[in-house]
Amino acid sequence: MAGRYAPRPRRTPAPGGGPGVPAPPLRAVAATAPAPVRSGGPAAPSRRRTWVPPWPLDLGLTLSPLRRGPGDPTFRATPDGAFWRTCRTHEGPGTLRITARGGAVEAEAWGSGADWLLDRLPVLLGEGDDPDAFTPRHRFLAVTRQRRPGLRLVRTGLVLESLIPSILEQKVTTDEAYRAWRLLVRRYGEPAPGAPAELRLSVVPEPRTWALVPSWEWHRAGVDAKRSATVLRAVRVARRLEEAAGMAPEDARRRLELVPGIGPWTSAETVQRSNGAPDAVTTGDYHLPGIVGHALAGDRDADDDRMLELLEPYAGQRHRAARLILLSGRIPPRRAPRMTPGDIAAL
Repeated sequence: MAGRYAPRPRRTPAPGGGPGVPAPPLRAVAATAPAPVRSGGPAAPSRRRTWVPPWPLDLGLTLSPLRRGPGDPTFRATPDGAFWRTCRTHEGPGTLRITARGGAVEAEAWGSGADWLLDRLPVLLGEGDDPDAFTPRHRFLAVTRQRRPGLRLVRTGLVLESLIPSILEQKVTTDEAYRAWRLLVRRYGEPAPGAPAELRLSVVPEPRTWALVPSWEWHRAGVDAKRSATVLRAVRVARRLEEAAGMAPEDARRRLELVPGIGPWTSAETVQRSNGAPDAVTTGDYHLPGIVGHALAGDRDADDDRMLELLEPYAGQRHRAARLILLSGRIPPRRAPRMTPGDIAAL
């Protein structure tokens, strides 16, 4: 839901060398020092890479869409300023640790997917994104963009890891969806290679493992039959869905929506992360139309049609416009208590 992109405390940005300054060639090298004992194995070897972005980069803002709640077992921000991410790459499970040091981004990865993660580090952090394509037509958006120069649109290149939690977020409160994701990944995922045990990080289950989750475990996690059935249909065609990460965003959305139970809301939430889609505005959201309507026209009761009308001047960059609106803080005041979370596990 829209609240997931609400502003969070700023973290130390990693400014680049400025426009036109090329990044030095990058190489992933084996770590020379033995790795400490971690949850992924007694001596998990790591790979490392240093990258200097040629533009300002705020790791917290860029990576925040990948975080599914404070207890997400696949993502963690630690007090030392590091961001930990786990995923199941095309080459196997992997753990990635990213930090900003001066003008450089330092990354360390573990697992069979380590090389894949390090090779795609610049793409993950917005190398293919083009913020200059966005032309502010409202003064507060121009100010917000100026204040957040390090915002880039993340691109993971992986579909299921964003699709499944998006399915879990359909028609429920954010807290309910985060709880379901946390319980299912911790129970059926595998320990994150190389990650410290105290972080309790896990790698998302394989498609076959998702397909074998018993119906009562979905129930205990608070996931109704409609959403669990949609996940099962998706993992049965996992390979075809993963191909969507290499497609144009609109083609990717059409492929995802071929699966019954996946509609425009879910496909947009997915390709925003997997494809870094700047125009994939989320329709069907409970909060977003009212937030956009309030910010751009003082209309907190705006529906999807009104929201799309207001965002029309930003065609091609509507998702970026929505992100900046959320970061601007122009959120309408709450008029009613929060929705009470349901608990089907007690039924």
